[in-house]
Amino acid sequence: MAILIVKDLIKRFKCYASPADRLKEILFRKPRHREFTALDGVSLTLEKGQSIGVIGRNGSGKSTLLKILAGILLPDGGTVAIRGRVTGLLELGTGFHGEFTGRENIRHNAALLGMSREEIQAKMDAVEAFAELGPFLDEPLKIYSSGMVMRLAFSVAIHADPDVFIIDEALAVGDAYFQQKCTERIRRFREQGGSLLFVSHDMTSVKLLCDKVLVMDRGKVLGFGDPDPMVQLYNFVLAHTGTGENRVVVESSSTGAVGYGTMEVRIRDVRLSLPGVERAEVIPSGHPVTVHVDLEACAAVEELTVGIMIRDRFGQDVFGTNTYLMGERLGCRAGEHIEVRFACAQWNLGPGQYTLTVAAHRSRAHIHGCYHWIDHAVSFQVVHGGGYEFAGVARLPVELAVDRR
Repeated sequence: MAILIVKDLIKRFKCYASPADRLKEILFRKPRHREFTALDGVSLTLEKGQSIGVIGRNGSGKSTLLKILAGILLPDGGTVAIRGRVTGLLELGTGFHGEFTGRENIRHNAALLGMSREEIQAKMDAVEAFAELGPFLDEPLKIYSSGMVMRLAFSVAIHADPDVFIIDEALAVGDAYFQQKCTERIRRFREQGGSLLFVSHDMTSVKLLCDKVLVMDRGKVLGFGDPDPMVQLYNFVLAHTGTGENRVVVESSSTGAVGYGTMEVRIRDVRLSLPGVERAEVIPSGHPVTVHVDLEACAAVEELTVGIMIRDRFGQDVFGTNTYLMGERLGCRAGEHIEVRFACAQWNLGPGQYTLTVAAHRSRAHIHGCYHWIDHAVSFQVVHGGGYEFAGVARLPVELAVDRR
């Protein structure tokens, strides 16, 4: 059952060069503004119990969309149909007052979210306990850190028993302990049938929490689908940002891997090798492995960074590095062939299926100029490699000692 339906949503903002232009426009009835379209025909359907991530570059319209759904902004066109209560964790401090204490802000914010006085009273202890602010609950909000405000805001919003919970980057300001606590509470909220709209630049969190992902750019929807291909599309958008749209080439290989970039440097081959095995597809955990990346320079480039990223079967980033981060500064001449080898003395991954993404670009990240990026260039399987058995995605070199007294 659809709990939220957005159809052809449009939102425009008037931008003035100075505050005086706004007054002159009113007095002389002549336009003195430029119009910025933040949302341009955005449509979206959220089912009950579903979690949708919204990703895109800064300024793509993500926050504007969520503010309209939370009732903070009104659209200029299109329709929004919501069945049930929507609560949101948007800009920190929204709905709070700096002069009020934390406890007073709980009551006021909960009322703004539609909770009755009886509901607020019944859940006050649970909200306070989850926020873990101790004696600071009786201090004015103006002395709180941003992390403390986030604790208070999340605790109130999640205890409002929403049908749809909206989060816009706010979790990023919390400490690691409280982020994990929030993530676990969101999982429980979803298991109980709640729906989630989640905006983040943390692609690992998006893949972890979301069933589907909406990719936005310049106020429009670029794509909607499963998390892994949508994150690939987002990376492609970032490559456009760094190199210019009409310079980026997209191509697919015979293995189905998708590559894109300016192709000034091309990745010609990627393989994993074991001692005595030139091209390995099955790797025993803990054994030495070398990643080989063969490249051809189609033009002279002063800066060349070659990188790798290992992802598990869920698309989660497990490990990545590149030549720039490892302190190696490369360049190449037109027509030159280069082999870059990443040698790992112990391939300490847990048993399972993995993929390897490879990239050639400038500087430390591909947004600064992407020559060639290939998602899922290689697939491989890790199996138990002897020694002790273990659980999880990482095989740590553990030595056991037992003392008896």
